[in-house]
This record gives sequence, structure tokens and C-alpha cells, in this order.
Amino acid sequence: MNINNKFVWDQYSDQPYPIADKTFKKMMRKKHIWDYLPLLGTNLILFPLSIFVMKLFRKKPKENDIYFYGMGINLDKGLEQIELIEELGVKSLIFRVPLCDIDNLDSYYEFLTKFNLKDKKVLINIVQDRENIEDTELLKINIYKIFSKFENITHEFQIGTTINRTKWGFFSIKEYLNFYKTIQDIRDNSFKSILLIGPSVIDFEYHYTIRALFNNFKIKYDKISSLLYVDRRGAPQNKQMVIFDTKNKIDMLYSLVKLSPKTKTDDIYITEVNWPLSGTAPYAPTSEKECVSEELYAKYMVDYFDIAQQSGKIKRVFWHQLIAAGYGLVDNRDGNIRKTKAFYELKNLIAKNIVK
Repeated sequence: MNINNKFVWDQYSDQPYPIADKTFKKMMRKKHIWDYLPLLGTNLILFPLSIFVMKLFRKKPKENDIYFYGMGINLDKGLEQIELIEELGVKSLIFRVPLCDIDNLDSYYEFLTKFNLKDKKVLINIVQDRENIEDTELLKINIYKIFSKFENITHEFQIGTTINRTKWGFFSIKEYLNFYKTIQDIRDNSFKSILLIGPSVIDFEYHYTIRALFNNFKIKYDKISSLLYVDRRGAPQNKQMVIFDTKNKIDMLYSLVKLSPKTKTDDIYITEVNWPLSGTAPYAPTSEKECVSEELYAKYMVDYFDIAQQSGKIKRVFWHQLIAAGYGLVDNRDGNIRKTKAFYELKNLIAKNIVK
């Protein structure tokens, strides 16, 4: 079986398609069914506990942090991103390096070095694939290549992304923990200055975050990453489970980080968030009913950044991403570059933060 044939990339929305082979998906879920026991066990205690204590952990926001506002850039979006990043004034970049494209590693490095990196901080997002999850020896070789290639640019690497969605390759949190441990061992042995960031759970699915932060694996996260999307159909002030708006989701996440024995610091990066844009199918990552107008997108973005910054508990927010017709700040359909209202709103936010 060619395992990678089960995972097909959607070039429009920059994510994998849902796994079409239901028999394969069912087989893999069954194979990893025993990981549901520690998942359930840890959550029975820690989910309610973290809610109970989340308001006890307080932190004041830092003023004038020019690195707070981050942006996602991609190799396949072209060199026009360089000028756009300079116009925005963004000082923090997140850059995907997929293991499935390791043969083109030089292209990723050369692209990134074309940016003005002297005044910027870069987070490399190492994106998993099924082959590297299953083949530990292959993973070791490829991680060594990535660390060796990029260590002169940055010391921060996000290990994996969207680990609680099977279409991205992992079928249990245990698989991710094994994946992370393999990479951590390489770091500890050969690249001691590098910082590893995880676990990169998407959405308000903190039962997976709890499993990743409370376990018997000999791992430590140098910093915590979360892909903290909120209500895709509405404002970041909207609530789930009665009380959980964006502020309370951040409070709960921070309490988990403070309680976890697997965290070296309480630094949290939100490494992916956006809203899908109306009328952009097939580029939108969701159905039309979840999409919003460009005007609402801009408002929700500003509100989200403000809520995260005012919490004092989020070190950086990386908007996903700069150029993406269905969810980004710039629409490049038909080969044209069109900056949306959100582009200019973020430019103003960053300018005001620097002036303060």
C-alpha cells in the first residue's frame, strides 16, 4: 500500500482533503483505539480542574511587543510576499517546511533568505506526513537536514501542525508524542540551542491538548503552540459550551500550560487563525455558510488580536496567512494582488503598537 496516496493536498485551501478511503480511515482508528483510554483518563480530571482554576492565573500584557503580530508565508505564494511583509511591518513570520517535500529543501531555504530577516523572528513549521510518522529512521534523517539547513536563520521550530485531524496524518496523540520524542532526541544530541514548540492542536478541542500536555513520555515543550480558531460563523466574542469565548479559551489554555509538567515556560504562540471569506469557493477552507464578508473578517481580526494581547497570556499570534484568496489578507486570483481591508487594518495595528 502506498500510504501517501491516502492523503491528497487541496491546493486551493492549502490543506489536505478529508481522507476519501473510509475503510483505511476506519482501520487506522481501530489500530489506535487504545489511546482513547489515557485520553479519557486525563480529561476526567484535568478538563474540569483547568476550568476551575483558570481565573486564578493572571498575567499583565506587555506593551510595545513588536513581535506579537505574526504572519504566515508560503513558498508557493511567490516573492511578492516580501514587499507585502515590509509594508505590513510584521516582525514575526511562520514558514511551513513540509516533510513530504524534503527533496526541495534548498528551495525553501533560498526563498526564506530573500526576506529581510535582520529585524525579524522566524518560526519554522515542520509539517508532518504519514511516511515520516511511520518511518522513524527516515524522520531522523529528514529532521537532521532541516535543523542543519535553518539553524543559522532561527532557533524556533514548531513540531507538527493540526495534530488532531487525521487528514494531516496522525491517528492518535500517542503517535504525535512518539514523533515529537524522536525529534527532541535529535535536538538534545546535536542541536542544543534549538527550541521545540508544540503540540499544535487546532480549534477548541482541549481534550487533545490535555493528552499532549499530561502523559508519561519523556518530553518537554519549550513553548506551546495552539491553532486557536473560534466561532467560524461569528465574532471572537461568541461562546461555545456556555462560557467559552476567545478570552476564556485563552484562560483555560494558559491554566493547562501552567499545570502541565511538560512545559518549560508559559509562553504560548497561536500559530494559525483566520476566518473564511464569503464568495471565494473553492479557495475557502469551509463551506459558504461559515464564511464572512471582508468587512466582518477585518473587524473580527482586530478584535481577536486585541483579546489575545489584552489577556497577557499569548506571546504571539500568527495570522494564517498573507496571500490566500479564501482566507488571507491578500487575494491573488487571476494573478493579481489585491489587498483586502484586513491588510490595512493589520498594518495600522502594527504601526500603532510600534509608536506607543
